Amino acid sequence: MAKILVVDDSQTQVQAIIKILNKNGHETITAEDGDSAVAVARDELPDLILMDVVMPGLNGFQATRHITKTEGTQHIPVIMLSSKDQETDKVWAERQGASGYIIKPASEDELMSAINKLL
Repeated sequence: MAKILVVDDSQTQVQAIIKILNKNGHETITAEDGDSAVAVARDELPDLILMDVVMPGLNGFQATRHITKTEGTQHIPVIMLSSKDQETDKVWAERQGASGYIIKPASEDELMSAINKLL
């Protein structure tokens, strides 16, 4: 069982992801924007982060860059989970340090496959 941080400003999206993660035996913690994601990652040291892109305050790209480039949290893999489906978005996510990029809505199989590769 892993502790997974779910970051999204949509509570509907968060609840759907939590349901999948809990069903697959993972513990979840949440943050609703990039700023709180950085703080929760630092304080809780999750095993993996699922990060939305479009959020108020720090967006997902900025939060991912901060988490993956900061000593203490740089070991935490981040999977971007976004409705932004352009190849440039995927490339930019990778440049920010993301370990994966999934387009919403993600199927349970797709989500768990990406998570299991990184844990």
